Amino acid sequence: MTTLFVDADACPVKPEILKVAERHGLTVVLVANSGMRPSRDPMVRHVVVSGAFDAADNWIVENAQSGDIAVTADVPLAARLVEQGVHALSPAGRVFDATTIGMALAMRNLKQDLREAGEIRGFNPAFSARDRSEFLQALDRLVRRAANSAS
Repeated sequence: MTTLFVDADACPVKPEILKVAERHGLTVVLVANSGMRPSRDPMVRHVVVSGAFDAADNWIVENAQSGDIAVTADVPLAARLVEQGVHALSPAGRVFDATTIGMALAMRNLKQDLREAGEIRGFNPAFSARDRSEFLQALDRLVRRAANSAS
C-alpha cells in the first residue's frame, strides 16, 4: 500500500494532503523538526525528528519505499527520493521524476549561486490559490498512478 510522506515543517498544503489521503485511504506520515498538533485520524502518523541539519529529509529517505509518494519543496530531497522510485511532488503541484529532476536540481543550484553572488534576491512568490489547485490535481493523479503501478 502506498504511503504519503510529507516534509511537514513549512508545508502549506497539509489540509489538502489529508483530504486526498482520506479519499483514497492512504496512510500519511508528517515528518518535522518541531512538534505538530496531533491528528485523531489513525491513518495520520506524526514523526518529530531532531533539529539536526537534514534530519527530516534523512528520515523520509530511510523510510520511503519505491511506489510511495512524498510532498516536499526541497529539490535535493526530491532528487534523493526519485532515485529510490518514490513519486515526488512540490506543494505547488510540480512533479519531480526521472525526466524533470535533473533540470529542477540545476535550476535550484543556479539560483542559489546567483543569490549568493548578490545577482538576484532570495524571495519566492506568494503561495496562491492556483498553486493549491494545481497541487490537488497533481496529487490526485500521482495517487492514481501509484495505485495502478502497485496492482
